[in-house]
Formats: sequence, C-alpha cells, structure tokens
Amino acid sequence: MATPTLARDHAALPALGDPMHADTILQSHERCAALGLSRIDRPDHSTVIRSDLAVARERNLRLHLHAAPVMELLLEQTMATQSMVLLTDAQGTVLHSVGHDAFLQRASKVALAPGANWSESSKGTNAIGTALVDELPTVVHAGEHYMHANGFLTCSAAPIFDPRGNMLGVLDVSGDHHSYHLHTMGLVKMSARMIENHWLSDDFRHALRIHFHSRPEFIGTLMEGIVAVGRDGKLLGANRSALDQLRLSGAALRMNSLTTLFSVTVGAVIDHFRSPMAPPMAMVLPNGQPLHMRAVFNWPTWHALGSVTIDAHHDDGVDTVSAPAPAPAGGFFAAAAGTRPATPGASPGLSGLRYLQTGDAQMEAVITKVKRVLNRDISLLVMGETGTGKELLARAFHQDSDRARYPFVAVNCASIPESLIEAELFGYEEGAFTGARRKGATGKILQANGGTLFLDEIGDMPLVLQARLLRVLQERQVTPLGSDKSVPVDVAVVSATHRALRDMISAHTFREDLYYRLNGLVVRLPALRERSDLMTIVRKILRAETNGRPLDLDDEVIRLLQAYHWPGNIRQLTNVLRTAAVMAGSEMVITRAHLSDDFLEDAQRELQAPAEPPPQATAASPQQPAPAGATAHDGPTLEELELRTIQRAVDEAGGNISVASRRLGISRNTIYRKLRWRGSESN
Repeated sequence: MATPTLARDHAALPALGDPMHADTILQSHERCAALGLSRIDRPDHSTVIRSDLAVARERNLRLHLHAAPVMELLLEQTMATQSMVLLTDAQGTVLHSVGHDAFLQRASKVALAPGANWSESSKGTNAIGTALVDELPTVVHAGEHYMHANGFLTCSAAPIFDPRGNMLGVLDVSGDHHSYHLHTMGLVKMSARMIENHWLSDDFRHALRIHFHSRPEFIGTLMEGIVAVGRDGKLLGANRSALDQLRLSGAALRMNSLTTLFSVTVGAVIDHFRSPMAPPMAMVLPNGQPLHMRAVFNWPTWHALGSVTIDAHHDDGVDTVSAPAPAPAGGFFAAAAGTRPATPGASPGLSGLRYLQTGDAQMEAVITKVKRVLNRDISLLVMGETGTGKELLARAFHQDSDRARYPFVAVNCASIPESLIEAELFGYEEGAFTGARRKGATGKILQANGGTLFLDEIGDMPLVLQARLLRVLQERQVTPLGSDKSVPVDVAVVSATHRALRDMISAHTFREDLYYRLNGLVVRLPALRERSDLMTIVRKILRAETNGRPLDLDDEVIRLLQAYHWPGNIRQLTNVLRTAAVMAGSEMVITRAHLSDDFLEDAQRELQAPAEPPPQATAASPQQPAPAGATAHDGPTLEELELRTIQRAVDEAGGNISVASRRLGISRNTIYRKLRWRGSESN
C-alpha cells in the first residue's frame, strides 16, 4: 500500500489521462520506496569504468549494429525537440547515445550517457528502468520520475526482444519535459520493431520468411507479421506483430508448423511466389480468420521444394521477371521506390532488362550498353538523380546475368554509420569480441559471393573504407574482422551514385583509383521529366499495385501527371499512384478526387505556369570527358540540380520537412542528409 506522501505526490503528476499508465507509475514508485531509494537525495551519477563499458558494448555489438542506423533515423524524426536517443542492454546500462549537443550537456549532469545504469534500482522510476521491469513500452514524464533530480526529463522507452522472446535491451528517447509530444512513444515503438525485424531477418536469413497481415496493404509495413519457417515446415521464430495477430506466445508458435497454423505447405508457397509479380497468397487460420501473405526465400536453397515448372509469362510483349523473392506491394517498379526484397536470386533465362524497355530512347540506349557488358566481368557504375531506378537497373542486370542463381546483395553506403559499415561489409570472425555470434557473421561482400554486390550511394562511403574496398576488388579476397585469414570472393560489382564523383576526386573526398576500378561502364539514368514513356510506366505501376485489376485514369489526371516535373522521379510517381489506387477502392477510374492534396497543388501550379525552354545538359556525359582545358562542367551537375530541387520543395513547404518529403516522394532522412552535406560543402 502506498504511503500518504507517495499517493499525494502521485496525484500531482501531470500525465494521468490513462488509468493504466497511472497505475504503472504508482506501482513503480512503490517498488522504489520498498528499495529504500530517496526522492530528494542526489542520485548515484557514477558510470561503469571504461573497461566494463567496453565489455558491455562488445557483448551487445550485434544489438548495436542493428540499432545504430535506426537510432539516427529516430533522432531525425524528433529533430524539432531538444532530445537524445539511447540504447541500453537488458540490465539498463546505456551502450550508445545520439542527440543534440545542447541537450547532451544537460543530460550528462544526471548521467544520461553511455556507461550509466538506468535500472529502477539505480535511478528510481524512469522509462528505461520501468520498461525493463514491466517488459512493456513506457512513458515517464517530468514529476512522474521518482527522483526529483530527473524531473526535468520526459522519456519514452520500448523494450527490444529477439525472435524467441528474450529481452535484448531498451530503446529510449529522452528530452526536456517542455518538449513532450504524444507521437514520440509511437516513433519509439516503431523503431524498436524495426530493430526486432532486422534481428529476425538476420537470424533466419536462410529460412523461408512469411510476411502477413489481415489487410494486404499492410504487408511491407511495420504492422506486418513475420514468421520464419524451416525446410521441414516447422515455425522457427516470429516478430511481435506476428505473435499479436496469431494470439500466440513464442513458445506456442514454435510448437506449430506452416501447415498446422496456416493450412498451406512449403511447396505451395514456393510455387506461388516463383514470380515477383505474384499477388499475395490467401491463408486461413484454424479459427477461420483470413490472412494475406507474401514470402521471401533464397532461391538456390528452396526451389527444389516447389513442384511447378518455371514459365515465362508475357505482358504487353515484355517478359516478367521470375525471382524467388516476391516483389513488395508496387511490383517490380517498387524497387525504384525504395523497397528491397531481402534475399534475391533469379531464374535464369528470363530478361529483367527487357522489362525496363518501355519506349524511351534514352533508356533504350542505356539498356543496349548494359547488355553488351553482361557476363564480361566489367563493373557497372550507374549515375542519376534520386528515385530514377538505379537499383532497379542493377537488379535487372543481375537477373539477366549468369550469376542470377546466386544472391544479389544491396548495401546503401549512406545509411550505415561510419563506425559500423566495416563490420557490415566485411563481417567478423567467431571470437572476434566478447559475446560475438557463434560462428561469427558473414559480411555483405561474402554474402554476395558468386552473385552481384550493389553498392548504392557509393559517393558516401568513408575514405578509409574506400581503400579497403579497393583492395578487396583487386585481390578478390575478404578478411573478416578479428581474422588473419583471407577468404576468396567472386562478385560482380554494380555501384550507383547521385553525386559528381569527378568533383569529389578533385576535392579529395573520393579515391581516384577506386573510381577507375568501379567505372568499367558508366551509364546515366534519365530523370523522369526527361523521359517520353511516362504513361507506359504509369500503367505498369498501376498494374502492379492492383495485382492486375484494370484501373484507368481520367483525362484530367493524365494532364496533371504529364505536366508535373517529378522531382522525386519514379519513386515519387509510385507513391502518388499507390495512394490513388488505394483511394479509388473498387472504382474503375482514378480521378482528381483520388489524388493527394499536396500533389494536386504542385501539379496544378505547374500546369498553369508558362512553358520553360528545354533543359540544357546538366553535365558532361561520363563516356565523353570534357575537352582539355575545359572546366569539369559548364552547367550545374546532377547533384546540384537535385539539391536545388530539394531546397525548393523545403522552401515551398515553409520549412516543413515532412511536407517536402511527401511531395518529393523521398524520406525525411534523405532530405536531412543531403541538406547537411550541402551545408558542409559550402563552409
């Protein structure tokens, strides 16, 4: 029973809208009182010694690898607040933090920093410690903290679990209590789920993975359930969304098989998803609940379990691309919209490049060049604005090559923190550090052995790693971290960038020797506004979004699409059409009423604007260097044009990054990164 003082203090707390939340805080306060903690004394601000922190970090290195990129993204989502993002282990010791400099200084005064322990027994009621006890997402705001010294904080924390239900640690956003926002808890919970999903995919990267939801449009989002299935059909693990939808514990789930729970066999799943254009598969749970699912699997490992002969299907005279991993919602063109099948490979003999031939002369020229270097051991460098489909071309190049039966592994060099990219690329050896995964971890380069390695945003790779990558490409050997043995590797290399690499070489931010190693053939993908095949692309995207259901556009919508300049290129077009298709529902024609308001405003403005003269060439062709004595380029580079477009969108949105992100069809993270890069270049 709470003491009168405790009950009175609790009654004065500010966030009592939810009775369950109030009860959570009260129970935590009672535990703290039972431990003999003082509310008014200065709390223990000591941190573990440096060697112990190093051991804790090594023990949890895998958690750090999965969490760090998500933490950076989460911080940018809370950019408007004075806050920080923290990762702790399962004992409450802070392993890693990122945040605003001004707030980090304040936070250090209460030991909200790496090495500090924020369990309830150490710091009283707080989001991290209370989440560890209750194993539930927790908000602790201002005076709800047991210790008065922490009352200036507002904290939102969510526990992180592995696929077997073991707690790995806690993800937390802490900030000044005046900056409290209701949406922060939702962002933290989604981020924790992202980490858990990454962990599951890593644990079961060779398993069949079923992605499902009762509503097919939620597949590919954080709302989807994911279960891992063994070759014998046994269920190996699942994410929290799957357990919630199935109403099972992790242990109960592992007592089932694919057949007993979903009423479908492994062979039937493999057969259904031979083609990336396959629609979601319908399933029924034993209780009669219908579900829709997609499957991801490694083709060389799983194809023998299917029973149907692979055939080429024709659509408008173009072969569809058969691949083991399903295309996410949005079909094959969705690869240009940022969705990436996890473990690809392809059936040989079907042409991915032909699928990209949609009538535009510039694309025809690009594809003709690319076909000539297929299977010739010549590196491919793809240039172009964000959203033009650079990865889409890379995947088609892989699917048409002799390496198609081996993996296609994509690495976004801009999305992995510099401190982690080395382990991500090269992997690490068993025993390389305390707590390392048994048998170590295979890096992305070795995962691509025999297949294709796609290095996206290669211009963002740190200089020190450029040197090591060059050595790997020259020697065709990889040395994992913690190992003194080199492992032979055979990969085709496709790289991509929106940056002007020659300018970066002049600025000494990109290695010239690596550039010449990567640019066996350089091609530039045209921006969507420069292409003549817009409506063909529109039809393909709509066909993929509706799983083949006929859906037309009225004349006004066609005029708006054709008048728009598409700064986000195919990625933005896909987002606009996906939204319109959902809004249309069962209707047969997309009209103005089905388009989002921000797109309508921009498109209408451009439709009414006077015609501009044709754009001049933005840069010298990569195959045609500028004449001797000429400058590197006479007009703006692709990168400069892209930055201008992004800045214009931000300005027109009144500085609102979320609005600019929706209008451009690119992520907030991308906008922040590019604007930060521009700022560093101008200094």
